[in-house]
Amino acid sequence: MVNEQIVNDFMYLTSEKKAELFAKYGNDAKNTGSAESQIALFTFRINHLTEHLKNNRKDFGTERALTALVGKRRRMLDYLKAKDIERYRAIIKELGIRK
Repeated sequence: MVNEQIVNDFMYLTSEKKAELFAKYGNDAKNTGSAESQIALFTFRINHLTEHLKNNRKDFGTERALTALVGKRRRMLDYLKAKDIERYRAIIKELGIRK
């Protein structure tokens, strides 16, 4: 028997992980539309794809998807910066995103 936790560590993104991210950054598990929760989700996916590309450097489809995700996150951060600078600074600090 394979330990379920080990299997979950290698899985990409489960609905439980999504709910956890939304609850932490969106102040509610059902608040999936807030800028902070979307930025957190994009960051999780970006980190996962970055690790994948370290092992599979010729996976150009994933590289393209990663570039698109980084652009989406950048646009969302720009929106948040224009809308509310304090929320922008808080999410940048909490997620450890540089800029």
